Amino acid sequence: MFHAMRRGATTNDLSARFGDPARTEDGDFRDWAVRYEAPAPLRTTVLIERPRTVLTRNDSPDIPFDRSFNAYRGCEHGCIYCFARPTHAFHGLSPGLDFESRLFAKPDGPRLLRQAFARPSYRPAVLAMGTNTDPYQPIEARFRITRAVLDLCRETGHPVSVTTKSDRVLADLDILSDLARQGLALVMVSITTLDPALARAMEPRAAAPHRRLAAIRALAGAGVPVAVSASPMIPAQPAPGMPRPCRSGFRTRWPACFPTGSTPIFPPARPGSSPPSGVCAAAG
Repeated sequence: MFHAMRRGATTNDLSARFGDPARTEDGDFRDWAVRYEAPAPLRTTVLIERPRTVLTRNDSPDIPFDRSFNAYRGCEHGCIYCFARPTHAFHGLSPGLDFESRLFAKPDGPRLLRQAFARPSYRPAVLAMGTNTDPYQPIEARFRITRAVLDLCRETGHPVSVTTKSDRVLADLDILSDLARQGLALVMVSITTLDPALARAMEPRAAAPHRRLAAIRALAGAGVPVAVSASPMIPAQPAPGMPRPCRSGFRTRWPACFPTGSTPIFPPARPGSSPPSGVCAAAG
């Protein structure tokens, strides 16, 4: 039923993280309708968020950046494994279907970042975008917050990195290529599998794998440094279309897929552990 609607979650249960009131069945007609009748089409809605600050800081030793900006809360891509889902509980919303369909946008983000960059005490370092939710999810076409931030980085000479599953990143290739010529940009494209059926099941509204590969080629062809994130790994088996690591190194049957200039990003392994099945390497 939910697969037909192309959503990742199959329920909309509230999180128990904060002890919020839970939904319970009491046997009335609405419970019957939810259980046995086809649901109404689930529409995506967007609320405007007006934060006072938008620059998020962290000092974690295992995260390769110390500042980030997320243009949106929630993500319409609906990836079933998304670690950001529980954050919707902060708003009293479900990490399930609410996370995919009740989104928040921060149109004041570029203005607030400009103010942050202009402070005398500010010291530039890579601004990471897409660390929580995808900056190129479908609503970016409407709000264009990511593009405005990239334009600000170009104007101010601020380094920036972008992580995405979407080929919509190519809409900003003009700005990214300008930044790349100054050594100020990196794009990371996440690819979990080359199997379109598996990708649709895990990431129902993200770009198809072949479109992400095309985006990688286009970015590299335009001189934009591009990395390939092959995570998360599917437990217990290599996903169809994903290579197995060889003892001699991360050799792969994928090289023809990737252009020279793309860089592999491997999931972190615990000390002494074997490389995970399905790790991919890009040609370079």
